[in-house]
Amino acid sequence: MENKETSKANNDSKIRILKNGPYLVSGSVPLRKMTIQCDGEGIPIEWGIGQKLKTSETYALCRCGQSNSKPFCDGTHVKVNFDGTEVSDNDPFDKMAKTIDGPKLRLKDAEILCASARFCHREGDIWPQIPKSDNPKLKQNAIRNACDCPSGRLVVIDKETGKNIEPELEKSVGFIEDPGIGVDGPIWVRGGIPVYSAEGMPYEVRNRMTLCRCGKSTNKPFCDSSHYPEEDREVIKNEQK
Repeated sequence: MENKETSKANNDSKIRILKNGPYLVSGSVPLRKMTIQCDGEGIPIEWGIGQKLKTSETYALCRCGQSNSKPFCDGTHVKVNFDGTEVSDNDPFDKMAKTIDGPKLRLKDAEILCASARFCHREGDIWPQIPKSDNPKLKQNAIRNACDCPSGRLVVIDKETGKNIEPELEKSVGFIEDPGIGVDGPIWVRGGIPVYSAEGMPYEVRNRMTLCRCGKSTNKPFCDSSHYPEEDREVIKNEQK
């Protein structure tokens, strides 16, 4: 979990998806490389937060996964006839999420939003820890792991207050790198920046969300872990059952 950082993003910050094209980010939104740093066994231990990249007030980020200027768009989507059709149902998070109840914490889990960042496995899987959240150590670990989930798939609720426990994030955009498995991860939209479809439809504003940048997601514009090696995705799914 991280502290809120100073942001130059303004109240007009937004991301607009261009039809079969890039993400158009406007409003002086900071852009940083966000690296998943792992231990010797490949389990993520923390986020590596890079320096802010030099950008203009408005900039375009690659959505097809084939730009030679990643994370920026270089027009390759036109050459490869990229199909960026948005297919997400745009259901609200609470409708997508299933709930696991525990003595101190409640977990909401919208599996369709999984970006395979794998912080949910740090110091033990989060799912069996929720029913044991009267243990202070397990409670704290579950909170930490949920808050480091970039897609917001995992949200924990403090049962005493009834409030969601969310990290304080600056309004910013990160492009995720996962050197542990040698892949580019998704675009990380942080701090509640509004995202609009190619048709101008607003998606639900959330503190954390991840947008596909490999071009392969079946839940566009959101990441569905399609960038992650398929055999490893199956292992993770089996572990969560």
